[in-house]
Parts: sequence; C-alpha cells; structure tokens
Amino acid sequence: MNRWEQLTGGRSGEEYAARFAELAERGQDVHGEARLCATLVPPGARVLDAGCGTGRVLIQLAQLGYDGVGVDQDASMLAVARRNAPRLTWLQADLADFAPDAAGVGSGFDLVVAAGNVFPLLAPGTESAVAARLAQALRPGGLLVAGFGLDQEHLPVPPSLTLADYDAHCTEAGLTLTDRFATWDADPYDGGGYAVSVHRH
Repeated sequence: MNRWEQLTGGRSGEEYAARFAELAERGQDVHGEARLCATLVPPGARVLDAGCGTGRVLIQLAQLGYDGVGVDQDASMLAVARRNAPRLTWLQADLADFAPDAAGVGSGFDLVVAAGNVFPLLAPGTESAVAARLAQALRPGGLLVAGFGLDQEHLPVPPSLTLADYDAHCTEAGLTLTDRFATWDADPYDGGGYAVSVHRH
C-alpha cells in the first residue's frame, strides 16, 4: 500500500475532483502543470501522466493537442478520469512495476509528468524503482517532469524524500537534471519547500 492509499483509503476521487472544480470556479488557475509541459514538448508529443489521479493534467494536455496516457493505482480517481474523458487511455497500475509495452500502450514517450506529490506518496522504498520505470517509458532525449513538496507545509504526509535522494534515483535510472523550478509557473528554485524538476533521458 502506498502512502496515498494509507491517507485516503482509495476512496477520494470524487472529493479530489470537487476540490479542484471549486478552485477553478473561484477563478484560480488549476492548469499550471499542463502549461509547463506544453513549453517543454510540442503539440502532438506523446505524454504519460504518471499518477494521473482524476486526469486534470492529461485532459488539459489533450485539449492542447497532445497524445496522452494516464496511469494511476487509485480506482476511485481513475473512475472520475474515465467519466470526464472516456476517449483517453486510462490504466490502473502500480508505478513501481508499470511497463507501457506490457500494458499495450508502448513506450517511447516524449514526456512523463508526475504532478501532485506523486513521488512522496509512493510506498516507501519504491522511489528508485518508479524512477527507473518512468525512465524506461521515455524515448532517448525524453523528459521526466516531477513536482512535489519537500516539507510539512507542502505535503499531506510527513516529508520522506529529499531532492538529493530524488536526483540520485533519477541518475541511477539514466536521467540528467536539466532544470529546477519553485513552481509550475517556472519560477526560479531558491531552496524552498516545493520543487519542480526536469530530467532528461
């Protein structure tokens, strides 16, 4: 069981979707992740949304012309994604053993995005395996973009993953850090409690 399942019991899809719908109705920007991804690869590129949840990021990218696949372990989140975008491909799988070719979607993605604190919410001890799996899903030169909290203020669980640890997992997976931001709006990273990291295969 990953830390997300421990936190939510795997029944949080509707509640999670309602929270973001309310933010959007109040005029808040809820598409920063998709906007940053769109600056990194051109429309038409293949995108894997790893830990896609209710599909908010991937659905926005699809509307911008990207070819995407979403994968998540939480059935309640995927139910919302499938309802909101039935024509997109949504897969239920543990990222620690996810293999695109075996799942029938093929590897060679141009970009893998892991938004929403995916890495800190993994089952402890699987971070390296997940980084390796996501790297294997990329084409040579493809990008892994992951944003997550580093302190209690930015996480729903106690912090467990440092940037140094994450970078080490990525290096082991054959990835190289190319950019690091403080937000999905690409503000410069200054050592704060949230980071968006871009690694290249």
